[in-house]
Amino acid sequence: MSNGDNMKKMSEKASLEAFQGESMAHMKYNIYADVAEKEGYPNIARMFRAIAYAEQVHASNHARNLGYVGRTEENLSDAINGENFEVEEMYPSYMLTAEMQKEDGAKRAFHYALEAEKIHAKMYGDAKEMANEGRDAGDESIYICPICGYTHVGSEHDSCPVCGYKGEFRKF
Repeated sequence: MSNGDNMKKMSEKASLEAFQGESMAHMKYNIYADVAEKEGYPNIARMFRAIAYAEQVHASNHARNLGYVGRTEENLSDAINGENFEVEEMYPSYMLTAEMQKEDGAKRAFHYALEAEKIHAKMYGDAKEMANEGRDAGDESIYICPICGYTHVGSEHDSCPVCGYKGEFRKF
């Protein structure tokens, strides 16, 4: 992954900003779709999801131009580095800031993310070892808590060990 080494600096900056904007739009529109669905607007939800996909296409094009996309082993290394940064530096400092400013909602969201990111880093590390050996990851079900993002491989839990949610987990 070259990170746009051959790209002129202004084009690289513009491409990075476009990647960030399209990525954020993709996420926001999917969240908006969930809200519309819950409020009884299935066709507005469908429209949000369709346009969110278009934003994902745009972000993917920018990511490729920036050199962010490599072979699976490279992508896994990048994912491990990103998750470890979040676990070791980003979320701990964000939690301290939220605690200092008495922002309980932000602190809780940062805690939830931190706990999930620890699991994600391990999952990516295990997958990288397998990919390095030419093997695919196992086909066990992956469950995600819809409240905190807790991630679990195997069978579904009765309740989330991070946030205590007692409902249906999203299965992948």
